Amino acid sequence: MLTAQSLTARVDRDQLHIVSPRVHFLTGEALNRLRDGATVVYALQLTVRGEKAGKALARTEERFAVSYDLWEEKFAITKLGQWPRSVSHLSAAAAEAWCVENTAIPIGVLPGDAAIWLRLDYRADNSTTSDQQDTSSFTLSGLIDIFSRRPRSEQVHGSEEVGPLRLDTLRKK
Repeated sequence: MLTAQSLTARVDRDQLHIVSPRVHFLTGEALNRLRDGATVVYALQLTVRGEKAGKALARTEERFAVSYDLWEEKFAITKLGQWPRSVSHLSAAAAEAWCVENTAIPIGVLPGDAAIWLRLDYRADNSTTSDQQDTSSFTLSGLIDIFSRRPRSEQVHGSEEVGPLRLDTLRKK
């Protein structure tokens, strides 16, 4: 493993994984929505570049549906996509770590001897199905729902970067 800044990179079999204990996205309005019983979808994107501000060599985006158990005060996560996986009974830190760990890039598409930079971007999807309802006919209960919603001005998002790293060095660790 190599550590620089707030990300740690490692190679596991044929995948490049990152660990970032300082990434905290279960916060703010999204956390409030989780504690109100909503499921929040988070998108994590891992980008590999040959230069710090250069063109992307590889990119992957994973989406995770996160929910919160009010009784146990623990999080449950389902990784969405082609190979869905689920986990439950996690603390906030463990839930965030699980999402980051499950965002990986195949090493076969990366240069083995050249320097690379990694960037992790994360964001909460603020849209909900009730926001996308047809509003062509209003009802009294529909208007009450619209006006009783809390404003969602705060958007959870951020990024972390690390580099330069060398894939061949990461393989030896």
